[in-house]
Amino acid sequence: MFRYEGKAWEERFLPRLSSLQIKQLAKDDALVILPVGAVEQHGWHMPVMTDALIGEALLTQTMDLLPEETNVWLLPPISYGKSNEHLDYAGTFSLSSATLLHVLSDIGASVKRNGFRRLLLFNTHGGNVDLLNVAAREIRVSTGLMVFYVNPHSLDTTHDLVSEEELEYGIHGGDIETSMLMAIKPNWVQEELRVSEMPDVSQLEFLTLEGKIRFAWVMSDISQSGIAGDATKATAEKGEVIMQRSASELAKAMQELCRFEISQVLPKVKHDPFFNNRIEDGGGH
Repeated sequence: MFRYEGKAWEERFLPRLSSLQIKQLAKDDALVILPVGAVEQHGWHMPVMTDALIGEALLTQTMDLLPEETNVWLLPPISYGKSNEHLDYAGTFSLSSATLLHVLSDIGASVKRNGFRRLLLFNTHGGNVDLLNVAAREIRVSTGLMVFYVNPHSLDTTHDLVSEEELEYGIHGGDIETSMLMAIKPNWVQEELRVSEMPDVSQLEFLTLEGKIRFAWVMSDISQSGIAGDATKATAEKGEVIMQRSASELAKAMQELCRFEISQVLPKVKHDPFFNNRIEDGGGH
């Protein structure tokens, strides 16, 4: 399939519409999706476009599963991310944290100015995670938009397909990502160059890469080859299953996001002594 073909890009790609069409769109239940990826090294066997490519492919497949009436619109992907943890390796093209935060904030402001109410930051690069959490809150505060954030790799779609070690430490260019690329774009994967390399944290009780107590690291601190995981176990068949499961979960989630109103999560106070005291004092001021 050529880029920008298929239902996702012909029917749900917001920039293919004219200014007048966008102005006339029903926006009350609309969800605008901003894909954010990365252009960075993924070991000896994978293209540096891996993260951005996975995001576009997942969204293409997800859009095919949405009911026609679902009011979801895609913005052009931001292919570059905050990838300074990979700067020691050739092929990494990174934005600074400040630059990416400003870009996300500016696009969020434009989403608001165009009359939309919901924005989903759709991320496929682990190095963006912390920044996008901050960006989502900042956009919420500055615009009033309902802002959502998802990293598809965090969906529970691989637990029965890869090893426990891979689930814990296969965070970059390992079994999962390689399998997905073999399903999406097999001729971009150099299978003969696949390796297995896991960070050695066996002697640590509390420190972990992405949980418990975390330590700051760059990729060359934890990997010789530039990957963390076992790419030798990857298969296109496994990748197809991961893609199908992820797309199915995302399609259901997006329908919920279109219905969501942030006011619905505000609880009713069952006992408010301050309010009761004001009543007893004879006034509400």
